[in-house]
Amino acid sequence: MSYVKVNQFAKSFGDVDVFKDIDFSIEKGEFITLLGPSGCGKSTLLRCIAGLDNVDLGTLLVEGENITDLAPQQREIGMVFQSYALFPNMTVEDNVAFGLKMNGFSKSKSRLEAKKMIDLVELAGKEKFYPRELSGGQRQRVALARALVVRPRILLLDEPLSALDAKIRKSLRQQILNIQKELNLTTIFVTHDQEEAMLLSDRIFLMSKGSIVQQGKPEDIYTKPANEFVASFMGHYNLIDADVANQWFDISTSDKVAIRPESIYIREKGRQYGEHISIAKPGVVLSHQLLGNVIRYSVEVDKQQLTVDLLNRSSERLLTKGAPLELMFNLNEIQPVRS
Repeated sequence: MSYVKVNQFAKSFGDVDVFKDIDFSIEKGEFITLLGPSGCGKSTLLRCIAGLDNVDLGTLLVEGENITDLAPQQREIGMVFQSYALFPNMTVEDNVAFGLKMNGFSKSKSRLEAKKMIDLVELAGKEKFYPRELSGGQRQRVALARALVVRPRILLLDEPLSALDAKIRKSLRQQILNIQKELNLTTIFVTHDQEEAMLLSDRIFLMSKGSIVQQGKPEDIYTKPANEFVASFMGHYNLIDADVANQWFDISTSDKVAIRPESIYIREKGRQYGEHISIAKPGVVLSHQLLGNVIRYSVEVDKQQLTVDLLNRSSERLLTKGAPLELMFNLNEIQPVRS
């Protein structure tokens, strides 16, 4: 039996469907990410799992127990919000211990358990600080400790890192993952950031317009997109019309094909290429972006604009606007995709 089971979830606000026909199962200790563009229904789905919003249809089972109609405080689910939602007039210790006190724990027991969680999120020494005295990353860690201290059956994270700067975001997401693995905590994480989803998740549920359009391991979502939306959302795929693909790659397809930017090569003179590499096609550089260790080129070939990612080995090899080149394609990486 799956640890969490969502059956036929549906939710609307007035005449607007937020999501419908949502079905999935989660095993104990899995880290699941709800990924998708803004407005696709992922945060509302999370709130419905938490009990903060009611579903119109469907059931939610946790360890075989139907908790669909239970109040939020009865579900044993912890939630961390993007906005932290800390009590400004309470210290770090009091914020973390709040849920325990509401559950009838003694003051001494609440402080002891709160101290353990404060240490776990690496905020020892900040117990008597107020939220206004903390950085954004520290406030988010207080919110995480408050959710964890009540030992939830499920942890829900609603874009908890989106308001943080890049350096703190990377550090905190690794800390969240370490804690999740240490506690073997079943976790559902909401984000619109593909890189974040790829790094954190055991499985990704990719949503579009209120439906889960593909679910699976990060590498499967990335390398085997189920349709055109998935290909366009994940990894900057190049989408090539069927007639062009048939001509370029000597194939026969009625669907568009998708190919990742790193699966296209710029031909190097004197280098030998295997049989899985296409013949070279001449093109011209339209622009480039320097992304640290990757150079992202925009290239025109036969009036088709393509994105090509190459390792940034040397600034001396940088191709500028208007430079001629020849592109070659890894034929094993070409994926037909339906609309």
